[in-house]
Amino acid sequence: MANSYLLEVGVEEMPAHVVTPSIKQLHERVANYLKEQRISFDEIQEFATPRRLALLIHGLSDKQPDVDESVKGPAKKIAQDADGNWTKAAIGFTRGQGASVDDIEFKEVKGVEYVFVEKHISGKPVAEVLQGLPDVITSMNFPTLMKWGYNNLQFIRPIRWLVSLLNDQVVPFKILDVEAGRITRGHRFLGHEVELKQATDYEKALHDDFVIADQTKRKQLIEKQIDKIISANDWVIDKDPDLLEEVNNLVEWPTAFAGSFDKKYLVLPNAVLITSMKDNQRFFYLRDHEGNLLPNFIAVRNGNTDYLENVIKGNERVLVPRLEDAKFFYEEDQKISIDEYVERLKRVSFHDKISSMYDKMQRVAVIAAVLGKRLNFSDEELADLDRAAHIYKFDLTTQMVGEFAELQGVMGEIYAKLFGEKPAVAQAIREHYMPVSAEGDLPESKIGAALAIADKLDSIMSFFAVDMIPSGSNDPYALRRQAFGIVRIIADRNWHLPLLNIQPEIVKAFDEAGLDVDIDISKNAAQVRSFFMDRIHQLLSGQHMKHDVIDAVTDTQSADIENVLDAANAIKAHHDDENFKGVVEALTRVLRIAKKGNNDSSVKVDPSLFQNPSEQKLYDAVNDLVDKSSQRTVEDNFAALRSLAPIISEYFDENMIMDKDENVKNNRLTQLGILARQTYLIGNLDKLIVK
Repeated sequence: MANSYLLEVGVEEMPAHVVTPSIKQLHERVANYLKEQRISFDEIQEFATPRRLALLIHGLSDKQPDVDESVKGPAKKIAQDADGNWTKAAIGFTRGQGASVDDIEFKEVKGVEYVFVEKHISGKPVAEVLQGLPDVITSMNFPTLMKWGYNNLQFIRPIRWLVSLLNDQVVPFKILDVEAGRITRGHRFLGHEVELKQATDYEKALHDDFVIADQTKRKQLIEKQIDKIISANDWVIDKDPDLLEEVNNLVEWPTAFAGSFDKKYLVLPNAVLITSMKDNQRFFYLRDHEGNLLPNFIAVRNGNTDYLENVIKGNERVLVPRLEDAKFFYEEDQKISIDEYVERLKRVSFHDKISSMYDKMQRVAVIAAVLGKRLNFSDEELADLDRAAHIYKFDLTTQMVGEFAELQGVMGEIYAKLFGEKPAVAQAIREHYMPVSAEGDLPESKIGAALAIADKLDSIMSFFAVDMIPSGSNDPYALRRQAFGIVRIIADRNWHLPLLNIQPEIVKAFDEAGLDVDIDISKNAAQVRSFFMDRIHQLLSGQHMKHDVIDAVTDTQSADIENVLDAANAIKAHHDDENFKGVVEALTRVLRIAKKGNNDSSVKVDPSLFQNPSEQKLYDAVNDLVDKSSQRTVEDNFAALRSLAPIISEYFDENMIMDKDENVKNNRLTQLGILARQTYLIGNLDKLIVK
């Protein structure tokens, strides 16, 4: 018989951002539990609101299938003593299997006899299996946890009711003092307790009590209501999917409505108005067909249309103080110059172990100059980058950013334009925060991209300098995200920068600029390099690069992140070539033997010690490779290395590297060492898996 089972966990209102991941997690955990318990099912239907997480499981089997299994125990020589008596090991094994020594059989496995017991396990009824769900529920993970009463259980919010209904029968279990039953609860204000007769009654019964439990249907209804309002008013809406998801998880019975505010607030920058409506009040902002922001908004109520006019007026009243404050801050902020705001940054701490925000900007200005020159920026671009680097944090001391922290950078750009800064400088001020998330948008301008790298690089080096290095999941200053952002920007722009060993160059630039830096920015250089390599690994993994290729290119002597990425693409492009295996084998043989030398890069090869023509041939080819290496792309250098494969094979065929003559041996090891260093610029090819 196919069964239907309803599981509902009723809680106090959850934060909106937790609802969707929580129902997905519950779905996954319950599905895994049923599979582990050998209970088959057809599908699991999800329901989620701010007050409930529920699953309706269709097509459940009646019971677990019976299992016949042969359980292996200790070897015969351990199970019996010299006289053939059963040992404690044998007795303990059989007892643990619910059998006795009389049930023992001997079977041979790979030439050794072992004790075996044949077991028949009768399947449990599905109702008995479902009683184990409390452990599944209470093992869930959440970003924040609560304890309530005198209990030790931690959950996202206090559990207030449980429903556990198999067809029309309650499957009893208990979490703390809450017993599972057939009673659910409707809308907090419009509904009541609802008694369910059948598990499959759930969705309709709640709908009749002002709860749309299916989150997808609820979202579709919100969209439909919004579309009706904008169509009636000829408005244009940016139906932000994140805001729509959040609003959907704030309500159980949605009713969308339109509100308005005084046109005088339209003098505020759009970003301020949007933040006030969207981020602070969860309102959808509106535009006309020319793209101009309108003094109107759409919000969603958790309830029906009763007294909707009062609700609209209430939401309008809540918005006005935010807009009034923003207007005041906007006007007041323009009365002070950028230079004064920058001066105030001397009193703003970047971190108490590192420096003020002002000092950070001084460091970043020097780093940005180093990067700009490396990237061959024009004189105008270098000047714009320098100006941006010396002021880019100024908006942190404005009143607007003090009230609306999410507008940092955005207000910097707006105010910079109002104060007469060049558009490129203003844009860079906003873009230096980018990307603001792992997969967020990247800077669009060269100046913004360079400033973003300089700012993030300073943060990483500074925190590493004071031994505040992320470990495990602990990364309070988002250094991993910042390093990943640098890697993404470089990959996006194909910029070649020696960031993996640039710290000494930056320290020298600090000295030349007369900058007194209290921390040793070159400290923990190896850890900084490894930290970036992990982020490169992350980026390449996201591009579905083979793991052996990633391992090879991230074990490199190259300091250029773009070269590491290019090396991965070069290897990937030729991984399936017919001669790839032979090339890799030739080069990895060089790498392995070269380790026996002293690897002193100052030692030169002495051609007078050559004994065979193949030595001269390899010598000439490697010299050509080294001479032209800096002029070639990574792909070209890899092609040049690949072309050496037959020369290397001939070299090894004709020459005994570990010659009895010490001078000859060392000369050959020196030659292989030079070739190995060129190979390591691509990566450690010994880590490639070739077939």
